[in-house]
Amino acid sequence: MEIFIYVFAALFSVINPLGTVPVFVGLTQEDSKKERQKTALLTAVNIFTILLISFFSGKYILNFFGISLNSLRIAGGLIIASSGFALLTGTFSKHKGMDKPKVKEDVHQREGVSLTPLAIPMLAGPGSISFLIGLYQEQVNWSDKMVAVSAIFAVCLATFLVLRSSHYIAGMLGASGINAISRIIGFIVIAIGVEYVSVSVINLAENLLK
Repeated sequence: MEIFIYVFAALFSVINPLGTVPVFVGLTQEDSKKERQKTALLTAVNIFTILLISFFSGKYILNFFGISLNSLRIAGGLIIASSGFALLTGTFSKHKGMDKPKVKEDVHQREGVSLTPLAIPMLAGPGSISFLIGLYQEQVNWSDKMVAVSAIFAVCLATFLVLRSSHYIAGMLGASGINAISRIIGFIVIAIGVEYVSVSVINLAENLLK
């Protein structure tokens, strides 16, 4: 249960589906309720697929490129912290590249937005992927890995529910309410990123001293 809560809380904070609510509303404002629900479901399925592949294949990617776990954690921690800072300062869409004219034009020309830009890079970005790659290395027992997988599924389910209710959430909380929640989550995400970097730096320092 501790592993489940840890993975769910950390991954949900890094993915931050609430921060994607305004983007989802903007991209699906002309769609029917049924079409919005379908987009939310496909987005959640895409996220789960991407995160699951990252979780189980990340180890082999690290070995192929010769990247150590501590290096990955430092890089991932910096990305996670920068994402949290973007949430804290209200520049999340800009941080994900959604403010660029070419990106906006490409988005509006697409018939479906569940894979890009919603699943990638808005939700399943480098921060969540690097977090899961490091998590796989930490969990030795397969039972713990399966608990982590169940937590990933729970996060994707929660993301689906948030996106499905995005128009209601946007109407109830408004832009200011979503912004306030995103800032709180941003602070937590920064703390997660800093923790990743600090632990990895300490491990590297201890290895050098040995």
